[in-house]
Amino acid sequence: MSFADAQTVLATVGKVPNPVALAYDSSKGEMFVADYQDNTVLVISDATNSVVATIAVRTDPFALAYDSSKGEVFVANNGNSTVSVIADANNSVVATVAVGSGPIALAYDSSKGEVFVANHNDNTVSIISDATDSVVKTLSVGVSGIFQTYTPRALAYDSSRGEVFVANFANGTLSVISDVNNSIVATVHLTSPESGAGNGLKFAGTEPIALAYDSSKGEVFVANDDGSAVSVISDANNSVVAAMLVGTGPVAVGYDSSNGDVFVANSQDNTVSVVSDANNSVVATVPVGKGPFAVAYDSSKDEVFVANVDGNTVSVIGASPSSTTTTPSSSSTSTTTSSTPSSTATSTSDSVVSSAAKAPAVNSNVVAFAAVDVAILVGLVTAIALDVRRRRRRAAPANAAT
Repeated sequence: MSFADAQTVLATVGKVPNPVALAYDSSKGEMFVADYQDNTVLVISDATNSVVATIAVRTDPFALAYDSSKGEVFVANNGNSTVSVIADANNSVVATVAVGSGPIALAYDSSKGEVFVANHNDNTVSIISDATDSVVKTLSVGVSGIFQTYTPRALAYDSSRGEVFVANFANGTLSVISDVNNSIVATVHLTSPESGAGNGLKFAGTEPIALAYDSSKGEVFVANDDGSAVSVISDANNSVVAAMLVGTGPVAVGYDSSNGDVFVANSQDNTVSVVSDANNSVVATVPVGKGPFAVAYDSSKDEVFVANVDGNTVSVIGASPSSTTTTPSSSSTSTTTSSTPSSTATSTSDSVVSSAAKAPAVNSNVVAFAAVDVAILVGLVTAIALDVRRRRRRAAPANAAT
């Protein structure tokens, strides 16, 4: 029986204000969580599913990436255009790097020892060397215009080809960067004829908001905020080869390397869709907390963590046991301050429990195309609301710390 055949929420870590990003530290067996509201990063032990440390960073931490070579976690501080570097040896900030305006996504390139940073306010990608914690190059991507605040939006590192994919939210494209010379070598158009639009894949959407690289298949999975769908791109020819409908408002994707599954966080219906990369179809749908916004795979425990931004919780999904638990985040918490400037699953054996109550049953695979326009509107409203909230928080004196 595959992992997708017996999904359930094993535990819920509570009292995590505005969790918006996750990164798994395979060396320590810890999950790092960006707390957007309190300008901190929380550390959850996967042995106990409890918060064991809280680390102060800069303003509005919005993205995380784990550097396995250095044992460090990089934090994109969206509110003041910096990246904090956390050492996992003592959970302290050891460096702060100035990048472009509005850093919103990160990706670690294990081959080159570099961290790529998507800056959505100025349509650039900054490249940081982890040897010196300094920016070694800045590339222009995306498109300028009325929606420039929302592009670029996501990154994914393709370890097989030595490339970084950049999701350009405003114009329905992905830029492909070669890490050989840190230059753009291709542009993928999600709805162009060469991308398969003539085969019906145009319904996947034109607002890529999240990416995940499938190392087994050599494919990049793209969550489209406007179409309630996921596109699949082959890295062999940089073209769209498949697309499938998921839940409403997909905003995050994560790859399970052990089981060949891709987990998609559906922010509007409080579920996570499980997509099998064997046939690019949804094989399960798991109700989680309110407003799932980020997902990350824990390779040691074979579990998937889900950050629920509106519920202020983190759900832990794994193989179905007899019960679930809720763990307050207040237990065993230390603080370090920086001194540097649902759906019913398609599998009948699924048993799902959320942090409060079961999510209402929804079959995310049966979606009429008439609902696409509604999904587009909901996705745009969600993106705009998030940006408004960020701008309000940035303007508040209480959150003006640097």
